[in-house]
Amino acid sequence: MAQTRPFAAIPDNLLKENLEEYEKSAFVRACLRQETSFTPVWLMRQAGRYMPKYREIRSKVGFLELCKTPELAAEVTVMAVEDLGVDAAIIFADILLILEPLGVGLEFAKGEGPVIHRPVADANDVELLTRFKIVDELSYVLDAIRLTRKSLPSDIPLIGFAGAPFTLASYLIEGGSSRNFDKTKTFMYRNAMVWHELMALLTDLTIEYLRAQAKAGASVLQIFDSWVGCLSQQDYVDFVLPHMVRTISSVSDVAPVIHFGTSTTHLLRYMADCGGHVLGLDWRVELDQGWAMVGRDRFAIQGNLDPVILFAERGEIKKRVQRILLQAEGLPGHIFNLGHGILPTTPLDNVKYLVEVVHELSRK
Repeated sequence: MAQTRPFAAIPDNLLKENLEEYEKSAFVRACLRQETSFTPVWLMRQAGRYMPKYREIRSKVGFLELCKTPELAAEVTVMAVEDLGVDAAIIFADILLILEPLGVGLEFAKGEGPVIHRPVADANDVELLTRFKIVDELSYVLDAIRLTRKSLPSDIPLIGFAGAPFTLASYLIEGGSSRNFDKTKTFMYRNAMVWHELMALLTDLTIEYLRAQAKAGASVLQIFDSWVGCLSQQDYVDFVLPHMVRTISSVSDVAPVIHFGTSTTHLLRYMADCGGHVLGLDWRVELDQGWAMVGRDRFAIQGNLDPVILFAERGEIKKRVQRILLQAEGLPGHIFNLGHGILPTTPLDNVKYLVEVVHELSRK
């Protein structure tokens, strides 16, 4: 039998307007490693192309227009909660929105994904990046959070999020997606001082952005370090860790913080050194092993079903859910999620079934 352990208390300096929600929400209680009567579940990209209602909206507006129209962003955020029955909403936005005001020419090209038309290559490019205020340039995200918060039930918290500085820097340097991140790593190795200047700028903006989201009504904050798994342990310590420590320590007083990366099993203990409340796991590590690596008495854990399992028969989905729940051992602090975002062609009924079966099998 697992040993009992102390639960995390609600930090005294969290925003007072969210305290009532913390008491009502199983998801937020799990973030703080407090007892819940079932395992809460939400899903990365729970509002997306696999949903017919979302596709209908997207047929009329482009992706950036959707993000920049608070009423529509709020609508798709709430729609996902209502259709799926999940225990948390996540604001509809994109981690790269914060890069557009830098003046780098962000475009979401159809069929190609995000493109940076003026990538960063040297110290001069870093110097030329436009400095801006989050409340001025990303007010549409904050407005969407306010609208969404008004539309959600009181027991459904809203997650705000941002990209981690490393992932943002990699997009800026690579100019888009990358397989080997050769430009990013070469920049780090050849221009370490400039690299840290760029990371410091992105860290400042990320802190400002996340705190603004919490003030607007986000109850929990997730930081996505989608690409950091490309680094070795030593490179993470030298080039990323100090900036993540500063990011997380600067926002963990206003909301519980979830720190998530992909292909990061080899980095988990260093990610734990960054602080925060919850560590998100992808599907490449067993949940019990990952939780043990970061400390079950230090962190809540989020994860970690392979998104492709949602293409399987329901019996297989149920079996995989049972396996993850058994690994969590019913301990306080497990949030069920996928190990990455829902894929665009995922059957909607299987997503709904996943949420139902997590609730059913975890009910205490």
